[in-house]
Amino acid sequence: MLGNDDWWRDAVVYQVYPRSFADANGDGMGDLEGVRQRLGYLSELGVDAIWLSPFYTSPMADGGYDVADYRNVDPMFGTLADFDALVADAHAKGIRVIVDLVPNHSSDRHPWFQQALRGERRDRYIFRDRPNDWESIFGGSAWTQVEDGQWYLHLFAPEQPDLNWENPEVRAEFRDILRFWLDRGVDGFRIDVAHGMIKAEGLPDVGQKDGPQAEMLGDEQVPYFDQDGVHDIYREWRPILDSYPGGRMAVAEAWVSSAERLARYVGPDELHQAFNFEFMMADFHAKSFRSVIEKSLKEAELVGAPTTWVLSNHDKPRHVTRHGSLARARAATLLMLALPGSAYLYNGEELGLPEVLDIPDELRQDPAFLRRGESRDGCRVPLPWTSSEGLGWRDPWLPIPPEWAALSAEAQEDDPASTLNLYRAALRLRKRHPALGGGTLAWLDSPSEDVLVIERDPGLVVVLNTGDEPVRLDLGGEVLLSSGPLADDGAIPPDTTVWLQR
Repeated sequence: MLGNDDWWRDAVVYQVYPRSFADANGDGMGDLEGVRQRLGYLSELGVDAIWLSPFYTSPMADGGYDVADYRNVDPMFGTLADFDALVADAHAKGIRVIVDLVPNHSSDRHPWFQQALRGERRDRYIFRDRPNDWESIFGGSAWTQVEDGQWYLHLFAPEQPDLNWENPEVRAEFRDILRFWLDRGVDGFRIDVAHGMIKAEGLPDVGQKDGPQAEMLGDEQVPYFDQDGVHDIYREWRPILDSYPGGRMAVAEAWVSSAERLARYVGPDELHQAFNFEFMMADFHAKSFRSVIEKSLKEAELVGAPTTWVLSNHDKPRHVTRHGSLARARAATLLMLALPGSAYLYNGEELGLPEVLDIPDELRQDPAFLRRGESRDGCRVPLPWTSSEGLGWRDPWLPIPPEWAALSAEAQEDDPASTLNLYRAALRLRKRHPALGGGTLAWLDSPSEDVLVIERDPGLVVVLNTGDEPVRLDLGGEVLLSSGPLADDGAIPPDTTVWLQR
């Protein structure tokens, strides 16, 4: 058993998108055995835990976030025995395992919903005789009519009917699902749409709004998100997590309207963490980063929990593309890894992969593309492992750009200046330097609004230059790590972060 019950407070967690991580059986789909075979790579990278996006039995209408059986592995990904072997081997390497939990909705293939379609036990979902004006996050109405004339609610795709969390049977089912995976040794859960589940009493109309009613990654106040009653669910879950040894935890994917609202999800009687998406959404500018960091740390103080930083995930464009260059992405990463709290990395970001923008429309699989013309497929393209033909895959489920051969793990392995080795070096330093991980930070004087200067006690100074000109600071000390080459005179070029030891 792994020690340190508070491991999650400063952990670096790597999100594995199983379908796109590594393929062990050559069918073009990543699988659990592929993840198990790459645990050595993840260990050398230096991560403390992996978070597995859904691998459950699913018709894959929404990349596995439409679950037909919450207690089994989809044959695409392997078997429960493969999962158990993955957990055992990960733990043997000191890597914890977090799994995705999808409680807001099930698949329409779930046995419960199949019963509901037959007119049986519809109270486990949300059916009504007439729809209201709620819209799907993926576009169009959030209601679909069934053969007998009733309508069911789906805040996402029609294949993802919302569960009725006012029904005690639903609550009991998910308490049992938690125990099922905890008994198999998982170390925690990432809660999908953690601000969903409870809907406002009476399902009131939203009313006229400009543009989409709500964004999947937005903070709109609507009667189907962030209702007060959702916290009762987490107060039921926390004692279950606490009853298992080894620091079992849960992190919320919660998009809410304020820091104060987000803080309510975290605490000794609810969840351990909530993702800090504002950092991911920040502009690449010192002023924007500082504003988000200050706000986030203040929010963390409200609940006595660490901030959880993230730059990329399976729902947003990769930060190489979002910030405009690999240099900026590397600089943002070194800033993130120097901040107090925990950090979440996304499937392949350590290779410096950009968003793939030219996937042919007929190959796209994101239901949001089919309904709204927006696609998340570009950040879900399989990882390039080798530089040879196929890049480590045979007929991958999404095409891998051939130019990614230069970004493959194989190509970067022995290049000391590669993005892969920058991540490895940063995570090694983060583990051994007493100033990194937990703790606090102090802001030091900056020569311009384009430069951030942060001090982490003891003795670490972090400088980020987001301006157009090199910056020379008289800080003294030794350069421990830099996101890019420095000038001969020690000046910090644009789009560069430096860690200094004083």
